[in-house]
Amino acid sequence: MKIQTIIAASYLALAIVTASSASAHDGEGQTVIKNFDAAIPNIPGKSLIAVEVDYPPGTASPPHTHAKSAFIYAYVIRGAIESKVDDGETRIYRAGESWSEPPGATHSISRNASKTQPATLLAIFILDTHDKTLTTPIK
Repeated sequence: MKIQTIIAASYLALAIVTASSASAHDGEGQTVIKNFDAAIPNIPGKSLIAVEVDYPPGTASPPHTHAKSAFIYAYVIRGAIESKVDDGETRIYRAGESWSEPPGATHSISRNASKTQPATLLAIFILDTHDKTLTTPIK
């Protein structure tokens, strides 16, 4: 299965699944809603999880890592997100733009680039089915 097909299916699932999924808030103001979680039937031991991250104006995620097996595709749905992964450049991604994060990456910057407008990010995780902790803050 091509990654484009997986991404397209995830985006469709996001549109279909209701927002009644559990949400979590961190101390810095963003809201995370799990929109999709399923084993990938033709890739034994792998799952696909999609989360929507809503950033009110001026909010950020603390520096963090993700599940060690996780390959992540991130797509900005609205607004602008400032992001830095590993030793890459700090960059602002606007609605319609995307990036990826390799397994084991450190996400040192993830924040709304605007102090006045909200921003929303769709993060799609492809990971080992047993990896249930998606994000771990760096202390």
